[in-house]
Amino acid sequence: MNSSNTPRLSQKLTQKWHGFKLITRMDKPIGTYLLLWPTYWALWLASDGIPNLHLLFVFSLGVFLMRSAGCVINDFADRKIDDKVDRTKNRPLVSGLLTTHDALFIFAMLVAAAFGLVTSLHLYTIKLAVVALLLAISYPFMKRYTQLPQVVLGAAFSWGMIMAFAEAYGRVPLMAWLLFSANVLWTIAYDTMYAMVDRDDDVKIGVKSTAILFGKHDKRIIGLLQLLVLALLFSVGEIAAFGWPYHLSLVITAGLFSYQQMLIVNRNKDQCFKAFLNNHWVGLVVFIGIFIELL
Repeated sequence: MNSSNTPRLSQKLTQKWHGFKLITRMDKPIGTYLLLWPTYWALWLASDGIPNLHLLFVFSLGVFLMRSAGCVINDFADRKIDDKVDRTKNRPLVSGLLTTHDALFIFAMLVAAAFGLVTSLHLYTIKLAVVALLLAISYPFMKRYTQLPQVVLGAAFSWGMIMAFAEAYGRVPLMAWLLFSANVLWTIAYDTMYAMVDRDDDVKIGVKSTAILFGKHDKRIIGLLQLLVLALLFSVGEIAAFGWPYHLSLVITAGLFSYQQMLIVNRNKDQCFKAFLNNHWVGLVVFIGIFIELL
């Protein structure tokens, strides 16, 4: 190789690596947390508090890989509109750090790695993993066709819970569907807060969201969703015969939801985003309650 080309190659590789980190949101772990905590709720419950190391590894790494893949396909789907939204105008496919071919290659590699993990599980779980992939791929495109893309996102973020129970039980019990429903509703609530940040830009470019659909009723509907989440999580606790540690976690969760309502009261964009980020603590608090109960 010509030595004069070495610095240019090094610079190009550095650029690609930087683009990879940005498009997979390695610098913004909130999405991983919001996907990981509910998966841990299900994994601990399905395993009676003692998930084996193999399952813990598969589901933990799988969450990271599929969240990253979801971010990549989202940027690919939005590559022609991200430059029209202030928050996303510097994303890698807009700035030129990565090409669309780069994005599709990264997506394929992440999905292949995730599928490689899943092949170590039972056939039933592998079949369910196909549904997870379809949900992850379809979500970014739903913003063009439905006012409820957050419902698809909720299903995508919750399907790992179904897989965890399927792997442990060989079936999907009622508790799993209650957890799934709670997480779907919770996802709609916090992603509506997230969508409130971009609502003005989304209206201009024709992107659909629950924030636009709910309109002036957004805060009330988010509050109703949060109450339903608490009710479903309470039902899970009743089925599992949980005691005060779990119920205390739900009280703290109710407090966090109330704090989020205070943040979004004036629909200030920065405060709405802060409320969205606060949901990391919701997932963690509920997990701690489940973890203590199953010790």
